[in-house]
Amino acid sequence: MSAESELLTRCRRGDPDAWDELFNLHYAAAGRFVCQLGADFTHEDIEEICQETFLSVIRNLRSFNGQSQFQTWLFRVAANKAKDYRARQCAAKRGGGRLVVPLHPHESEESPAPDPASEAPEPDVALVTREQHQQVRAALDQVGEPCQEIIELRYFGGLSYEEISASLDLNPKTVSSRLSKCLDKLEEILQTVFSRENSTVFPSNS
Repeated sequence: MSAESELLTRCRRGDPDAWDELFNLHYAAAGRFVCQLGADFTHEDIEEICQETFLSVIRNLRSFNGQSQFQTWLFRVAANKAKDYRARQCAAKRGGGRLVVPLHPHESEESPAPDPASEAPEPDVALVTREQHQQVRAALDQVGEPCQEIIELRYFGGLSYEEISASLDLNPKTVSSRLSKCLDKLEEILQTVFSRENSTVFPSNS
């Protein structure tokens, strides 16, 4: 039995130390993944999504069959929770609710901040990147499932074809073929949004 399998077995038995170890191992990675899913997510947004993700993990760990790595499964849960959170944000805006965007998000030992890249771009570059990221997210929403999930796992989660294959129960060649077709669809949408010289913001499928 692998170390990961043994840890998950302890979690299923209700070992609190095992749950602490699991969270410590995967919380930061989940935070980075969620951060990639939404450039406009605040620190508090990411924290809430991660907390919802791990709460779902606690409730549904017995459904994890071990065919893929735990982190691969975790990213799928996080992606779904991020979509649910985004839907609630949109519903709140339509209903006249206001979302508070803190200028100085607080950190604590109980809720460590995800650790993004250390070299921050200049403000104007960051603004352009954020706007482009939001446009890519909008384009991904237009592409829809199953393309959205496979692109997120590959480029935002950094999973290999083999990991995606195990997670989605697909042949690796099917993953490669589907990803290629999905990127073609995404590129078509992006070409209507970006100028020709900026249309390579997402990995080219050529």
